[in-house]
Amino acid sequence: MPALFSPIRFGTLELANRIVIAPMCMYSAEDGCATDWHLMHYGNLAQSGAGLLVLEATAVEARGRISRYDLGLWNDAQVQALRPVLAHIRRHSPMPVCIQLAHAGRKASSLRPWEGGGAMPATHPDAWPTVSASAQGYLPTDPTPASATLQDIAEIKQSFVDAAVRAQQLGLDAIELHNAHGYLLHQFLSPLSNLRTDAYGGSLEGRMRLTLEVFDAMQAALPTGFPLGVRISATDWVEGGWDVAQSQVLAHALAERGCAFLHVSSAALHPAQQIPIAPGYQVPLATALRNSLNGRMPVIAVGLITEAQQAEAIIQTGQADAIGVARAMLYNPRWPWEAARQLGTQVAAAPQYLRCEPHGAKGLLHAAPATTD
Repeated sequence: MPALFSPIRFGTLELANRIVIAPMCMYSAEDGCATDWHLMHYGNLAQSGAGLLVLEATAVEARGRISRYDLGLWNDAQVQALRPVLAHIRRHSPMPVCIQLAHAGRKASSLRPWEGGGAMPATHPDAWPTVSASAQGYLPTDPTPASATLQDIAEIKQSFVDAAVRAQQLGLDAIELHNAHGYLLHQFLSPLSNLRTDAYGGSLEGRMRLTLEVFDAMQAALPTGFPLGVRISATDWVEGGWDVAQSQVLAHALAERGCAFLHVSSAALHPAQQIPIAPGYQVPLATALRNSLNGRMPVIAVGLITEAQQAEAIIQTGQADAIGVARAMLYNPRWPWEAARQLGTQVAAAPQYLRCEPHGAKGLLHAAPATTD
């Protein structure tokens, strides 16, 4: 069996293979509620044969949305809107479903990418005040966020807890805490965006405090053993910013707490970032963290992993334990089928699709296990 298609466990959750559909914002919700777009989109991805589907960044409070069209999980109406999406996936696919819980911090109140992206000016009719580690915008021209007070921090922590409880009660199989891409928890981690002098700033311990307190509070509110993982930006790609050495310290602190997996991305905190874009450019970051952890929790690599042989080599050589596929999966939602064909193995598919196998790849697809509502 190819290494990419061997099973793996994220804590108590067993995956059929090591292909993770990484979270990708759709900017298509209404008041934080899932719409028919999500029903169609996630239903399609759930037929891909991947090992795990991670739903897009889902805001834990209204001011934490990237855009006004983000999914949310801060009220019961949003739970009810997401329920049929999950039910339809479960009816037709055995794929486990994880949700990424997030707070955008100073990168909230933004336009959708196809509307130009970036922060809305304070005078925009849809804009709202934002909050961050310090009163410093992503760009000098952005509206200045409020520096989070201790009351803000307490409320944000509780919002993460409440959203986690809703996610678990909804029947999701795992939760990913979004600690990457320049959003709020990353803003607290990086010395470039965290200029605080209180217990939540200054030293590495202080800058990690909010991430670890949020993780601890979520874990305490969830049933024992419920899979809770974390996505991080392993480096800001800016001198003097958050880097791999600091990420290793954070990774060990999370492993000590029983973190189910570490999803390793990078960047998006500071406009001065210098990213060496190339196929698999972030894989060495995942490898550095995996080597440091020495098997204490599985590590997911992501970032321009687009080819089956490339993904197989990453797993086979121990560079990472699983791979995240994002934009390549949007382009080709049957990416795992093609990877299985190229690597000479089988992949599960709904029985309705079994007769679509190419003549030269008979035996590629096998019927997915029966599912229940």
